[in-house]
Amino acid sequence: MTQTSETPREARASTGIAGLDDIVGGGLPVHHLYLVDGEPGSGKTTLALQFLLEGAARGERGLYVTLSESRAELEGVAASHGWSLDTIDIFELNAATVGQEEYTLFHPAEVEFQQTMESVIGMLEQSSAARVVFDSLSEMRLLARDALRFRRQILALKQFFATRPCTVLLLDDKTAPDGDMQLHSIAHGVMRLEHIAMEYGAERRRLQVTKLRGSRFWGGFHDFRIATGGIAVFPRIRHTVPASQGPGHEIRSGSAELDALLGGGLSCGTSTLVTGAAGTGKTTLSLAYVQAAVQRGERVRMYLFDERVTTFRMRAAGLGLDVHAAIEDGRLRVVQVEPTEMSPGEFANDVVHAVEDDEVTLVVIDSVNGYMNAMPSERQLGIQLHELLSYLAGRRVTSILTLVQRGIFGNPVDEAAEVSYLADTVVLLRYFEHVGSVRQAISVVKKRSGSHERTIREYRVGPGGIIVGEPLTEFQGVLSGVPQYTGSSRPMLLMNTSNPAK
Repeated sequence: MTQTSETPREARASTGIAGLDDIVGGGLPVHHLYLVDGEPGSGKTTLALQFLLEGAARGERGLYVTLSESRAELEGVAASHGWSLDTIDIFELNAATVGQEEYTLFHPAEVEFQQTMESVIGMLEQSSAARVVFDSLSEMRLLARDALRFRRQILALKQFFATRPCTVLLLDDKTAPDGDMQLHSIAHGVMRLEHIAMEYGAERRRLQVTKLRGSRFWGGFHDFRIATGGIAVFPRIRHTVPASQGPGHEIRSGSAELDALLGGGLSCGTSTLVTGAAGTGKTTLSLAYVQAAVQRGERVRMYLFDERVTTFRMRAAGLGLDVHAAIEDGRLRVVQVEPTEMSPGEFANDVVHAVEDDEVTLVVIDSVNGYMNAMPSERQLGIQLHELLSYLAGRRVTSILTLVQRGIFGNPVDEAAEVSYLADTVVLLRYFEHVGSVRQAISVVKKRSGSHERTIREYRVGPGGIIVGEPLTEFQGVLSGVPQYTGSSRPMLLMNTSNPAK
C-alpha cells in the first residue's frame, strides 16, 4: 500500500521492541484487537508486558487481565527482567469470578461462562486503559465448552472494544482444534511465536506476522531472543535496490603477486569465497586484506566461527601482522560467534548494524562451515546467505568468506558447489605433493567483476602473511593433489621463508 501525502499516517502503538516495530511499520495501528499466538514458553507474556510497559512510559494506562497466571507469577516474570509492574493494573480474573463460590479453573465445567464474561466487561468499563492484554484465551475456550459460544463471545468483546480508544492483545497458546482459524479472522492482526528445540545447543525462537489489516509489514520468519531486559527481535534483511553507482575500485591486499592473480585486486562491494582444506591459509589470506583495509583507515568486522579471538591474535602476531592497534582504536573488531548460541537472524542483524552504525566497509566471515552449523537446514543457509551478500553489495561493502573442504585432499569443487555460486570471486587453495614435500597452490577460478589470471601459483604462509610465487607452468595435475613435474629440478619457492625473494 502506498500512502499519499494527503493521507495522514495511521497512529501507531509502539510495542517496546524495536525489531518488532520495524517489522510492522513503526508499531501496531491503535484501537484494534490483535492475536499473539504461540505455545507455552514461546514468550507471549514477556511480549505483552513489554507492550504495556512501553505504553506506561508514554503516559498510557495499561491493564493486564490474567486468567492463567497470578499477580505474583507476573511480578516474578517482570523481576527477572528488572521491571516493575507498579504502573500497570493487573486483574486476576480467576480470583474475581471464583471468589466465595470456590470455583476453580481446574474444573471449568463448573464455572458459569456468562458470569466470567460479565466480570471482564465490568472491569473494562471501570478502567480507562489505553492498552489491554488478555492472558490467555485458552482458559476462556475451556469455560465456553462450545466453539460457537466462544466465537460469539469474542465477537462481542471485539465490538465492545470498538467503542473504546484502546489497543488490545489477546494471547492464545494454540489449544484451538487443528484448522480452527476463528480467532485469526476476527483479529485485526496476528503474530505467531515459535519455540524450536534444536538437536544440540540453545533453542531457536522466531516470530511471524501473518496478518495486519490495512498496513504493510515485513513477512516471513524473524528470529528473536528472550534475555534479561526482554525480547529482542532480529528482522530479516530487506532487499533494497542500490542507488546507481559507478564501477567500484580495486581493493589491494599489499601483495603485488596476489593482486595480479586477482586481476588487480578485489572489486569494492563484491563477495569473495576462499576455499580449501584446513591449514591452507584461508584466514591468513583474508587477514592480508583486513590489514590493508585498516591501514587505509577503513573499519573492518571479522566474525570467527571456528577460532577463538585469543588464538587469532596469537596467529596474527606470529605472522608479524600487528592487529592490536587496529583492535584497540576500533578500526578492527573481531567477534567470536558461537553457532549453537546465536541464530542466523541475530548474526545477520549484527552485520547490518556493523554496516549502518559503525560504517564498516569490509566484512569477513570465517568460516561458512560454522555459519552453516547455525542453520536449521542447508536450504535456509543459501537463502539467508544470499540475502546477506545482496545487502552488503547494495551498500558497497566488500565481503570475504572462507569455506573449509572436508578432508585434506578431497575434491574442493564438490565442497564449494552449494555456496560458490553466491560469491562474485572464488579463490581456491590446494595442497599438492612435490619431491616428497607438501606444498600449497593458489588459483582464482571465478571473478564476475573483471578478468583474472588463469594460472596456478605456488604460495606459502610465512612471516608477513601470504607469499605468492610464480605460475606453476611446468606442472600438470596440481589440482588433483599429485601433479606431474615436467620442468627442471629447480625448486619453486624455497622451503626456508626467511628470504622469500629468492
